[in-house]
Amino acid sequence: MVRIVLGRMMRRFRRLCALSAVTLLALPAVHATERVRLDDGHLQVEIAPGLGGRIVHLSLPGRSNLLKVGDAVANIPPPVPSADGENIPYMGHELWTGAQSRWWLDQDVNAERRAAAAVWPPDPFLAYGRNRIVERSPLALVLEGVDSPVSGLRASQSFRLSGQTPATLALGAEAVNIREREVRRNLWFNTRLPAGSRVFVPVAREADARLRADEDASFAGPVAWWRDGLYSLQLAPPPPGKDGRRGKIFIAPSAGWIAGFNAGQLLLIRFERQPDTAIDPEHGQVELYQQWHADDPDAGLLELEVHAPMRSLAPGETMRSGETWTVFPYDGPDTLEAQRDALVAALRALGLGH
Repeated sequence: MVRIVLGRMMRRFRRLCALSAVTLLALPAVHATERVRLDDGHLQVEIAPGLGGRIVHLSLPGRSNLLKVGDAVANIPPPVPSADGENIPYMGHELWTGAQSRWWLDQDVNAERRAAAAVWPPDPFLAYGRNRIVERSPLALVLEGVDSPVSGLRASQSFRLSGQTPATLALGAEAVNIREREVRRNLWFNTRLPAGSRVFVPVAREADARLRADEDASFAGPVAWWRDGLYSLQLAPPPPGKDGRRGKIFIAPSAGWIAGFNAGQLLLIRFERQPDTAIDPEHGQVELYQQWHADDPDAGLLELEVHAPMRSLAPGETMRSGETWTVFPYDGPDTLEAQRDALVAALRALGLGH
């Protein structure tokens, strides 16, 4: 995606969060970010209904949060969605819609963004709309979102723990066209990990992974690694004069999964692999976005993104998609070879092989 988020901007945001925390002391408790916790004894998950139903915590019992979550979750109350709202980096896992180049074209509530063909921010009604809890139990949560005048959709999400090992969470998403005319969109899952995480994607041909280097005075592009059908990124030191690495990779995966290592755990995200023709040409079914600051690793992030097929929805029509997350413990070294071996073992345990 097209974003210019430099390290100094993130540091300024942290200072803003600190000031906001002082302000929050005087606010009623209703403004705190609500979290719904799911726990089956094998996996612990926390979801924020007031932040568009995003996942803000994922871990095995006794282990740290796998996800990259912004300070804003603790310090900035959920805003009231508006068509001129800006992005607040709550991060975690959230649901978007594509295609990005058309985010603000098919709407009449923000003429300035429509005229500019804005590619940022994402739909504020999807990102911050307070979701209604439809179903809730220790193992499951079902949410219904708000009508968005930006995307023309109302999204609903479900989260269900398996109650068994290996620790598994099933995510479901659907969106209904609320307009009286056709809407063309797709469902887009975006899962953030810390920038120093290791990621693997199955890629049969090197040409199936297109790298876009978002280079400028501060950043060099990502460094890719590809061998034996596996694609990854390396945190190679940036060249002299650069502070870090930033860019995006658009991938046509050879199988329906992504793997990420962080916090002593392996997150394996499974999804239905789609033919290339089902994915909007500006995207890949899998996308990796890396923003890594060599001198401040906590300021960056790594995004694991999955696109569902583009759909033309008639009024009242619904589209659906989903992911299955399985988390394994990983106590080995933080090396590419050791983590690749652990990934192969995890795939075999799930009957996927490699």
